[in-house]
Amino acid sequence: MTSLVEQFGFDHDLVAFVGGGGKSTLALTLGREFADAGRRVVVGTTTKMGTDQIPPWATACRTPTEVETALAAGSPAFLFDSINGPKVIGAAPELASRIFSDLDAAVVIEADGARRRPFKAPGPDEPVIPSDATAVVVVAGIDALHRPIAESCHRPERVAALTGRGIDQTLRPRDIAMVVNAPDGGRKRVPAAARLLLALTKVGAEHRTTVEEVTSLLPDDITVVAIPHR
Repeated sequence: MTSLVEQFGFDHDLVAFVGGGGKSTLALTLGREFADAGRRVVVGTTTKMGTDQIPPWATACRTPTEVETALAAGSPAFLFDSINGPKVIGAAPELASRIFSDLDAAVVIEADGARRRPFKAPGPDEPVIPSDATAVVVVAGIDALHRPIAESCHRPERVAALTGRGIDQTLRPRDIAMVVNAPDGGRKRVPAAARLLLALTKVGAEHRTTVEEVTSLLPDDITVVAIPHR
């Protein structure tokens, strides 16, 4: 199976994952691939994730000094702010940018929440993307399609507003493209110099036409990557 590093084409990048449909899995898998390749890497969140998602292969760090110490010892670092019960509270986005600027490491951040729904549009305070991000990946589970927006989407009223659909109507491939390309959708808070990608997850052979349709509806500056079932 082709690695995420190869599929995305990332190298020395600060990558922010937003949207729904498997952000945590993609971010942690990408980080692990960097680590397994002997690369210095920092993974973490600027929002929230479950404490059960803290990777056992990384050293938990709250400060740049702790991150630098972990990397110097040959360990990947997991960046966060604190733990509140079952939740990890994310680090400030400015801290992720500082670490990327000061330390020779790739940084991979989960910068959004979707309450385990496969698709979403951002709310007023979302996403939390570091200003120095060199790439932003909007994640969408292809299993969100052909289901009512209210059922398959987080913040369904925002998805409906961006697509002109009702929340009781089904999500279509063109709706995904519309949300991803919208200034208040997938482009929201993306740094001007950052690459923008759409990762369609849970893709099977039967979805090839759907992937092609979504791709055809997006401008050339958005790279579409199909992620198969893992």
